[in-house]
Amino acid sequence: MLVEDLIQRFVLVKKQKPLHVNELLDYIQKSYIYGELSIVEYKKLFFELNKLEAKKPESFICKNKDF
Repeated sequence: MLVEDLIQRFVLVKKQKPLHVNELLDYIQKSYIYGELSIVEYKKLFFELNKLEAKKPESFICKNKDF
Protein backbone atom coordinates (compact mmCIF):
# COMPACT_ATOMS: atom_id res chain seq x y z
CA MET A 1 0.00 0.00 0.00
CA LEU A 2 1.31 3.41 -0.91
CA VAL A 3 0.76 6.62 1.04
CA GLU A 4 -1.68 7.74 -1.67
CA ASP A 5 -3.71 4.58 -1.10
CA LEU A 6 -3.56 5.18 2.63
CA ILE A 7 -4.95 8.69 2.18
CA GLN A 8 -7.83 7.33 0.05
CA ARG A 9 -8.59 4.71 2.69
CA PHE A 10 -8.45 7.36 5.42
CA VAL A 11 -10.94 9.54 3.50
CA LEU A 12 -13.31 6.60 2.99
CA VAL A 13 -13.30 5.68 6.67
CA LYS A 14 -13.06 9.12 8.32
CA LYS A 15 -15.10 11.05 5.70
CA GLN A 16 -12.47 13.80 5.67
CA LYS A 17 -8.96 14.39 4.39
CA PRO A 18 -6.11 14.09 6.89
CA LEU A 19 -5.01 17.49 8.15
CA HIS A 20 -1.45 16.35 8.84
CA VAL A 21 0.76 13.30 8.30
CA ASN A 22 0.55 12.72 12.06
CA GLU A 23 -3.11 11.76 11.59
CA LEU A 24 -2.02 9.12 9.10
CA LEU A 25 0.54 7.81 11.56
CA ASP A 26 -2.15 7.46 14.23
CA TYR A 27 -4.42 5.78 11.68
CA ILE A 28 -1.87 3.14 10.62
CA GLN A 29 -1.01 2.37 14.24
CA LYS A 30 -4.66 1.81 15.06
CA SER A 31 -5.13 -0.24 11.87
CA TYR A 32 -2.17 -2.44 12.79
CA ILE A 33 -3.44 -2.99 16.35
CA TYR A 34 -6.87 -4.01 15.02
CA GLY A 35 -5.30 -6.41 12.51
CA GLU A 36 -6.25 -4.37 9.46
CA LEU A 37 -2.61 -4.02 8.38
CA SER A 38 0.11 -6.66 8.36
CA ILE A 39 3.46 -5.91 9.97
CA VAL A 40 4.99 -5.61 6.50
CA GLU A 41 2.39 -3.02 5.40
CA TYR A 42 2.71 -1.16 8.69
CA LYS A 43 6.51 -0.94 8.52
CA LYS A 44 6.44 0.20 4.89
CA LEU A 45 3.89 2.93 5.62
CA PHE A 46 5.62 3.91 8.86
CA PHE A 47 8.92 4.50 7.07
CA GLU A 48 7.19 6.50 4.32
CA LEU A 49 5.38 8.67 6.88
CA ASN A 50 8.60 9.05 8.84
CA LYS A 51 10.23 10.48 5.70
CA LEU A 52 7.39 13.01 5.65
CA GLU A 53 8.30 13.87 9.28
CA ALA A 54 5.26 12.34 10.98
CA LYS A 55 5.73 12.33 14.76
CA LYS A 56 3.83 11.22 17.84
CA PRO A 57 3.05 14.01 20.32
CA GLU A 58 5.68 14.53 23.02
CA SER A 59 3.17 13.57 25.72
CA PHE A 60 3.15 10.00 24.33
CA ILE A 61 6.85 9.59 24.87
CA CYS A 62 7.73 8.37 28.36
CA LYS A 63 10.75 10.22 29.74
CA ASN A 64 10.79 8.40 33.09
CA LYS A 65 13.15 5.40 32.92
CA ASP A 66 11.36 3.67 35.81
CA PHE A 67 8.06 3.53 33.92
